[in-house]
Amino acid sequence: MSGTFEASEEITVEVQADPPSRLDKALARDVPEGRGLSRSRLVKLIEGGDVRRGAEVLASPKARVAEGDVLTLRLGAPEEVALLPEAIPLEVVHEDAELIVVNKPAGVVVHPAPGSPSGTLVNALLHHCGDSLSGIGGEKRPGIVHRIDKETSGLLVVAKSDRAHQGLAAQFAAHSVDRIYDALVYGVPEASDPRLRGLPMVRFEPGGVMCLRAPIARHRTDRQKQAVVAEGQGRHAVTRARVEARFGAPAGAAHLACWLETGRTHQIRVHLAHIGHALIGDPVYGGRKRLSTKSFQKSALEAVDQFPRQALHARTLGFVHPVTGETLSFAAPMPADMADLLTALSA
Repeated sequence: MSGTFEASEEITVEVQADPPSRLDKALARDVPEGRGLSRSRLVKLIEGGDVRRGAEVLASPKARVAEGDVLTLRLGAPEEVALLPEAIPLEVVHEDAELIVVNKPAGVVVHPAPGSPSGTLVNALLHHCGDSLSGIGGEKRPGIVHRIDKETSGLLVVAKSDRAHQGLAAQFAAHSVDRIYDALVYGVPEASDPRLRGLPMVRFEPGGVMCLRAPIARHRTDRQKQAVVAEGQGRHAVTRARVEARFGAPAGAAHLACWLETGRTHQIRVHLAHIGHALIGDPVYGGRKRLSTKSFQKSALEAVDQFPRQALHARTLGFVHPVTGETLSFAAPMPADMADLLTALSA
């Protein structure tokens, strides 16, 4: 099949070494990350006749490509998402004229996107705050200076003024915001574990604090995931963790306190999974991990197997108020589902 494109924005992608056998997978791996093209959108571009190799239009996601092929993609206008206020309940932890701190429940997306056009935290904030969020930080993500994953619960701060947005964004960029998470994981990352001590990205600091210093980039073949990459590649990422409680001796599961020096996409999930201590309930990075039937009661095993999300909660958020200069710190208790899981593990 051959043809030509009408005038439109185009990008070129060179297929790198050892490409996947299918066109859609090869594009998902090699399209520049900054373009934000999901695999589902790439499939739509392919099936819409918007991908070509030279003069040949590649209209099948299963088309074969080879290393060195130069592919041209025609990008139409991105799908617009209407931002509408919605009367969704909000748990407000703090609010003033400049900013608002909320405790987001698991299952809520932070801002609208083509796959989640409504029912998001932004929709709720627009209803709660009215016009004070309009245009703050961009029309598509008003007031948002950081986010947590849909299935992660916990604290977020949102700006209500331009000066608050700029001040908060500067603190996040400088990694000066205090963020501590509760995490329930498989195994116990002990300082005495020779396997962990042998990993180049792990070191232990005083007080049994584990420091993971490993750069993160988009996964090479699955563009919906992140992965640890070699030093000098990806984005600098540092996570610290301390064991709060141990369950199922000798090393069945643990409650960790994790705090972020940086804040990369999926950072805690990726770092812990990479060292063999994935979050309980994580469908993306948890693999097929299971608890030992010899170390736990049946009720605990069932609670873990049925837990519907990654067991991660943003419990502490601290920063300097960008207008008043006051040091603020907020805490959100572990939500009921994680607290119940913790109880089951403790039995």
